[in-house]
Amino acid sequence: MTPTLLLILDGWGLAAPTPGNAPYLAPTPNLDNLNARCPHAQLTASGRAVGLPEGYMGNSEVGHLNIGAGRVVYQDMTRIDVALEDGSFAANPVLNGLLETVKKSGGRLHLAGLLSDGGVHSHIRHLEAICDMAARAGVPVRVHCIMDGRDTDPKSGVGFARALEEHLKDQPLARIAGLVGRFYAMDRDKRWDRVKAAWDLLVHGQSAEGRVAPDAVKALEVSYAEGITDEFVKPVRCASGPLPGGAEEPVGMADGDALFFFNFRADRMRELTQAFIEPDFKGFERGTLPKLAGIGSMTSYEAHFGIPVAFPKEAVTMGLGEVVSRAGLRQLRLAETEKYAHVTYFFNGGVEEPFPGEDRILVPSPRDVPTYDLKPAMSARQVTDKFVEAWDKGIYDLVVCNLANGDMVGHTGVLKAAVEACAVVDECVGRMLKAVEARSGRMLIIADHGNCEVMLTPEGQPHTAHTTNPVPCILLEPGGAVTALADGKLADVAPTLLGLWGMEPSAPMTGRNLAAKEVRHG
Repeated sequence: MTPTLLLILDGWGLAAPTPGNAPYLAPTPNLDNLNARCPHAQLTASGRAVGLPEGYMGNSEVGHLNIGAGRVVYQDMTRIDVALEDGSFAANPVLNGLLETVKKSGGRLHLAGLLSDGGVHSHIRHLEAICDMAARAGVPVRVHCIMDGRDTDPKSGVGFARALEEHLKDQPLARIAGLVGRFYAMDRDKRWDRVKAAWDLLVHGQSAEGRVAPDAVKALEVSYAEGITDEFVKPVRCASGPLPGGAEEPVGMADGDALFFFNFRADRMRELTQAFIEPDFKGFERGTLPKLAGIGSMTSYEAHFGIPVAFPKEAVTMGLGEVVSRAGLRQLRLAETEKYAHVTYFFNGGVEEPFPGEDRILVPSPRDVPTYDLKPAMSARQVTDKFVEAWDKGIYDLVVCNLANGDMVGHTGVLKAAVEACAVVDECVGRMLKAVEARSGRMLIIADHGNCEVMLTPEGQPHTAHTTNPVPCILLEPGGAVTALADGKLADVAPTLLGLWGMEPSAPMTGRNLAAKEVRHG
């Protein structure tokens, strides 16, 4: 079994030579030499290829999750989008079960969540799809719109409200019940007075200062005129009117109604959800509680909530770490503090405990500087020291090592520091290469996402964010057994490594072996 180093250069993307491309500007003789003499390719590390929405930049958590899993791990928003695309959303058992419950109780389905296309907490197309399902089922719907203005333009809410009203115009049983800013409804710091304001609107139909608007668009126009933007919109009820058949519309929620939270991100929905499900809730005085026929949420906000979840968390099993462990092989995970969780928890599919035969080494990141542009080397040289020491013991079949500099220094936006960081990374690559070759080992160099290759905006200003650029994949194979690598994605890394060992990928792995067919296994 050829001992193998999987080296992850965090935040090191591939881009054309530009004045802001730190890896291009830095002296990198070791990587240049490997590129010249070894099979190399590009890996897609953003968008759908890593389970994110198309066009979204990758990140370290998602990158390591995909690398370790050997398959594309869809993030919540993308899972829901895929379900919409393939038609399975309309067959979702939790959503259909809630609709059936409401039909039997004769109540209304209340939908609460962020009215936005920001894609951080929710998306308006998910809400519209649920409204369509309810319309087909003949279930009355009341939408409680939490306004954004934080992940979207501060006054974009009126456009979303107009779009939703347009979508609902042919659904006579559906209407917008009210609006409230996320400042109130999506608190996560136990500011219960804010959450109570949202609660009173949703449950009791009580608005701030008795505000009632004829429709959502008018409510926002009035709010803007008062200088209050989306995030801070005070609770306002939309005029209800009679139910079909002439019966008077209950204000707020009533016995027999049901509630579904359509946000897919958990952290800012926990407090409001708590108020609905905890019998001994003590955050604020809730008043008379309606006897709801059912409560559900788009994703799991907290495991102990115990409510039906339309898209429960998918277990990521039989990834590279688990396969290596089950084969009786020894492995080591190595990184400095900033990326330690990524080569352990995220690489293992969200599992905290190490697998049998998995050792871990944590090297502390510098704490004597406020930002890493002041110490671009970070702890890369110390990580390399630990690697050489561990590798030379000859006990590990696989070492997964992360060098954090490209990402962490890249985030500072200081080009000179990023160039220095890249030079240090290359120096460390050279030392690791020497150790690997001394034991006739294998070395696969990749990155998890782009960052330091774009340090300047087109206007010449500092660029501090990740990118959607591809990342490198360089294979040092003893004896030159591999002559070429195909381009791929991060999910292909694990099947490629297993293939080089002559091992089959696990059943959940959908990535492919990027090595040429003539590889001699070992």
